[in-house]
Amino acid sequence: MSTSLEPGASRGTSSIASIAAEAGVSVPTVSKVLNGRPDVAPDTRARVENVIEQHRYQRRRARRSSRPALVEVVFHELHSAWATEIIRGVEQAAAAERAAVVLSELRDGHRPRREWFEDLLARRPLGVILVLAELDAGERHQLTTRSTPFVVVDTAGEPPPGVPTVGSANWAGGLAATRHLLALGHRRIAVVSGPTDVLCSRARVDGFRSALEDAGVPVEPDFVRYGDFYVNGGYSHGLSLLDRPDRPTAIFAGSDFQALGVMRAARELGLAVPDDLSVVGYDDLSVTEWIGPPLTTVRQPLREMAATAAQMVFTLARGERPVNERIDLATELIVRESTGPPRR
Repeated sequence: MSTSLEPGASRGTSSIASIAAEAGVSVPTVSKVLNGRPDVAPDTRARVENVIEQHRYQRRRARRSSRPALVEVVFHELHSAWATEIIRGVEQAAAAERAAVVLSELRDGHRPRREWFEDLLARRPLGVILVLAELDAGERHQLTTRSTPFVVVDTAGEPPPGVPTVGSANWAGGLAATRHLLALGHRRIAVVSGPTDVLCSRARVDGFRSALEDAGVPVEPDFVRYGDFYVNGGYSHGLSLLDRPDRPTAIFAGSDFQALGVMRAARELGLAVPDDLSVVGYDDLSVTEWIGPPLTTVRQPLREMAATAAQMVFTLARGERPVNERIDLATELIVRESTGPPRR
């Protein structure tokens, strides 16, 4: 069997024909595996993938074709104004490249199901953007062998070396929010953040802790709460924190949605914002300017983060390397009317 390069194989690697011969399958079967076709037995697929990995096969990037250029955006959860900002940023960058955007939602975790991944391979997108989602080593390898670049936005965990990522300065955002409350005179400050297994959530709490420690203010263990980034989580933690005799005078919420939940809990308990309770959110979604009172929050440049990730995908798809593979954009504290000095 010839081992010369066939069209589509990268220089210095084996051909599809030689991979098929070593795996004991037909050339069309190898092609099906590379293209993510579902009609391949699991053990056969695993055997072919193993040979592909051993030979470091990598499909040559395709020239322009009649197929539309697709960018796949994969969300942990899709239904929120936060996700809408990400989509707008990707679409803005994709429009400049005349590329279409395909959206996927994982719903039940930060990692995709096998069926979804096979469908992704079959779509053969120009690149993939993962938002609070991640791939395992095998999936990353499969995308690499198919010359499909991927970039992670707001990583769920610490990204493996060599995986391009775009995020924001979450630790600095938590620090700025808490320092603002300390400067107003608050000393009983709580934090309500997202899941403990999400990196940006932990980073915001770390910034909160650092600000208190720098000011010589003890961190009250029960004032550090983890949950989710949505209204219900902020509401339930808000009720628990505020319905106690030693309640906090200020709460830093890990998202604007959580801040809305905290504010509703305060209203139900007869507390006024900011007279009885100061609240700081995170993200600076457009709704925060219109609620009563307007929300003090940490602006996270969501559209810019998404556009940067999309531009990195296009750079990688052209066979180039981005100047930086790990980018954290700056955050900014936006002071409005939901924060003020504590009651004496």
